[in-house]
Amino acid sequence: MSEKIRRIVIVGGGTAGWITAGLVAARFQGVPGDFVPSITLVESPNVPIIGVGEGTWPTLRGTLKKIGVRETDFIRECDATFKQGAKFCKWTTGAEDDGYYHPLVLPEAYSHANINKPWLTGVAPWLNGDRSEPFAHAVCAQADACERGLAPKTITSPEFDGALNYAYHLNAGKFSSFIQKHCVDNLGVNHVLADMIDVTQDEQGYITSITTEQAGEIKGDLFVDCTGFKSLLLGEAMGVEFKDCSDVLFADTALAVRAPYADDRAPIASHTISTAQEAGWIWDIGLSTRRGIGHVYSSKYIDEDRARQQLVDYLVDIGAKPDELEMRKIPIRSGHRTHFWEKNVVAVGLSAGFLEPLEASAIVLVEMSAGMLSEQMPATRSAMRVIANRFNDIFLYRWERIVDFLKLHYCVTKRTDSQFWIDNADPKTIPDSLLELLELWRDQPPWDGDFVHNEEVFPSSSYQYVLYGMGFETTQSFYGQSDKEKMIAQKSLATNKKRIESLMSILPQNRDLIDKIHKYGLQTV
Repeated sequence: MSEKIRRIVIVGGGTAGWITAGLVAARFQGVPGDFVPSITLVESPNVPIIGVGEGTWPTLRGTLKKIGVRETDFIRECDATFKQGAKFCKWTTGAEDDGYYHPLVLPEAYSHANINKPWLTGVAPWLNGDRSEPFAHAVCAQADACERGLAPKTITSPEFDGALNYAYHLNAGKFSSFIQKHCVDNLGVNHVLADMIDVTQDEQGYITSITTEQAGEIKGDLFVDCTGFKSLLLGEAMGVEFKDCSDVLFADTALAVRAPYADDRAPIASHTISTAQEAGWIWDIGLSTRRGIGHVYSSKYIDEDRARQQLVDYLVDIGAKPDELEMRKIPIRSGHRTHFWEKNVVAVGLSAGFLEPLEASAIVLVEMSAGMLSEQMPATRSAMRVIANRFNDIFLYRWERIVDFLKLHYCVTKRTDSQFWIDNADPKTIPDSLLELLELWRDQPPWDGDFVHNEEVFPSSSYQYVLYGMGFETTQSFYGQSDKEKMIAQKSLATNKKRIESLMSILPQNRDLIDKIHKYGLQTV
């Protein structure tokens, strides 16, 4: 009989380690003790949490529910606020009024109709040259909610539920501590504070144990590498190569600061604000107690002093005092491992790879990786080989599609004011897979059938929000559209206008709802 998986060792804490520990441990809740593997998380007491982006996806709501935490507690203890998407400023032309939204909801009636098709033949004016109503505002209510600083729900909404789809902005350091406490106190995860100094492998190359400075030898049957950029297990011990993506995504540095609000009643944006710069972009994320702000840029196109000055200028514009803020410099190595599961080591988080904090792709990959691991946890070493092959196929595809989607934000720009933007639009820097899709979308709008895999990270609607937010042109189809399609589009657009009117009258300001949750809490189901 094949060797059973009785001991799971997660090496590294932070968001990746503790989400993995939580999902795996929750998977075995209620299972008879003889069948439950031990779960040990080994975390260095000397490695700080990076915690740059602080933005998440709506998937985190499901993750928190599976782990078993209350949304009220999470919001209170992690400085969390509601996120309803992202606003991209100055990405298309660089003008002051240049901006569009990528919301977290599907366009109206998207589940059964692509309203862009009849839109192209005259039902909706936006794609026929009339830019008075931006795409996201015409097809969904969430862009208006973001523009007005509204929350996606009310204080009477049940936990993890709302009138509009939503994610969170959070304090990454507090979040890791919050999940850690829950995992240890309620899910039975063993927590060891120790520095790993060596790895022991058997004749087949499987890791049998790690040696730590403070806790000695820790044996395991399955090891999860959450050691960050160093990738101590998958990269160093197992020798899995790193695929560099800097020829497609140019950013290699981030400068990050934490800026206080002017006062405790200052508005909290219910979306991430991403403002394009000369050779990169600045993120602006509103937490309940502060704003997380940073400049992501390419050192090939701009030096550090100029990048710092652009960040300082942004801070001054929002009323912050740059001289009083500590600015951290964070190197970015854009890319990912060639595969993510080798023998009995699987990488989750930064040890698997990192691209850039655009569209909060880092945390969602942690959730997806940990989720698949927990759902398909191998019972034996033989089963592990099968699941590892499946895991590698799925996540290599996901990483490649994320590279495509992030590049989309850059390559359809009309900016020519710096070499950075000119080179981003150069077809030589665009993956062939994305070039092929762009060719298709010049003649027909994006739709689910354009993707042949069922493991998509970004749905076709996300491509529509970016493309048409940036003024991408899709020609009118010579096939024409049926009266039924036109009627669906007209009805959908009218329904959306009514939905906007209704929601704008009942949704509170983001700040007001966060304050009420801290005071009263949300309803539990």
